[in-house]
Amino acid sequence: MSRLQPDYYIPHITGVTLEFLRRHGIRGLILDVDNTLTTHDDPTPHPDIAAWLDGMRQAGVGMMIVSNNTEERVRPFAEILGLPYVADGKKPGTDGMRRAAEKLGGLRPEETAVIGDQIFTDVWGGNRFGALTIMVAPLGPEIVPFIKLKRVAEKLVLRGRKPRKLEEV
Repeated sequence: MSRLQPDYYIPHITGVTLEFLRRHGIRGLILDVDNTLTTHDDPTPHPDIAAWLDGMRQAGVGMMIVSNNTEERVRPFAEILGLPYVADGKKPGTDGMRRAAEKLGGLRPEETAVIGDQIFTDVWGGNRFGALTIMVAPLGPEIVPFIKLKRVAEKLVLRGRKPRKLEEV
């Protein structure tokens, strides 16, 4: 069960601060798209994302999108944000994350954080890869029936677990 537990659970990706990343030795971020940076199938980023990404860039934090979605979905979104990407990342497999870490300058897993909204893809994959995992609350309601079903299972996994705040460690 521990591989399904995120290291941290926060309401929104913008809660990840430079101070937190520095304190944990994180030099690169592997980012999910749907319900992490925008709502499902929305071609535009959530309004707060651009400023947060700019702050990370200015601080020299490497960032790369790894999504299980298709090239057709991920490429235009990544281009809007000016981020490199891996589409069809096959999470919870680790190959997409390994490729991302290599493209981010050969970062080791312990120098990366995986940020996403799903336990069975982002968190499980990030934990298997050996990265710090940060689960965010979904930005919007689920529209895909299969993901709605996974959300029920996620509630069971998280049941009784008090989310750790980023400032606590």
